[in-house]
Amino acid sequence: MTYGMNNIHLETFIRIVEAGSFNKAAEELYITSTAVIKQINLLENDVGVQLFERTHRGLKLTKAGESLYKDAKYIITYCNEAVRRARSAMMEKNSVIRIGTSPITPAQILTDLWPKIHEHCSDISFQLVPFENTPENAKEILKNLGRNIDVVTGIFDDTMLEVRQCAGLEITREPLCCAVSIYHPLAGKDKLTVQDLYGENLLLMHRGWSHYVDKLRDELTKNHREINIVDFDFYDISIFNRCEQEKDILLVIKSWDCVHPMMKVIPVEWEHNIPFGVLYSKTPSPTVERFLMAVKTVIEQKQL
Repeated sequence: MTYGMNNIHLETFIRIVEAGSFNKAAEELYITSTAVIKQINLLENDVGVQLFERTHRGLKLTKAGESLYKDAKYIITYCNEAVRRARSAMMEKNSVIRIGTSPITPAQILTDLWPKIHEHCSDISFQLVPFENTPENAKEILKNLGRNIDVVTGIFDDTMLEVRQCAGLEITREPLCCAVSIYHPLAGKDKLTVQDLYGENLLLMHRGWSHYVDKLRDELTKNHREINIVDFDFYDISIFNRCEQEKDILLVIKSWDCVHPMMKVIPVEWEHNIPFGVLYSKTPSPTVERFLMAVKTVIEQKQL
């Protein structure tokens, strides 16, 4: 007789010994007592020995049962470790890029490019890892890229990369747009002029977050004082909710047009944009390095 790598009968046997009864083991395994007894009967038939003595005081291990119990834990542990090693070997052969994704860090640009990327590193696959975009998460995830998440996509500049202790690969320049509530008077427009923003509250990330945003801020402050600039500290769903409820205007990029169903993203007639691309560890793994090289190649080919 040979056992499967994940032998349910042995695991049930161990649980019965440690629980002290069929009923308690059944409760812990979330199955019926009948199912537990059936599994033990099958195990006893397979090994050809009696494992328990059923007495009026309860269950008692036979000598054979005691011997099997001593070895069973080792068997299960060894089998689980063997499976882990096998999976690790497979991962080395078929490498995985873990792409963090949230409404503010959508992975769409990479998934769109993936067929072309795959042509240059066919052994690499990708896994989407959703996360909640909070200030604490953003700080920890970007600082520790390569641990649980390999890359994320988003807007950035040199200042942000330095603060967040990560590196960036630019894929495109995203025009800075404005998001307004679908009930805002400007929502009927397909494109805004700077003058459309006169008399409105325009929410910008605080000074020092991005020199691209600061450049826009400086221009508006100097030439369009009719716009009321309001600072905020972090892009998450709450800032979209605030603008939707208070009918303020939020500086965004086109890729965020699906963040809030009650907000409309509208281009603006100005020449302001911001880098958008892949954020990764300053010390990327060999797999991430190959992935980034493939992304660079695809970008260069698209530019030809």
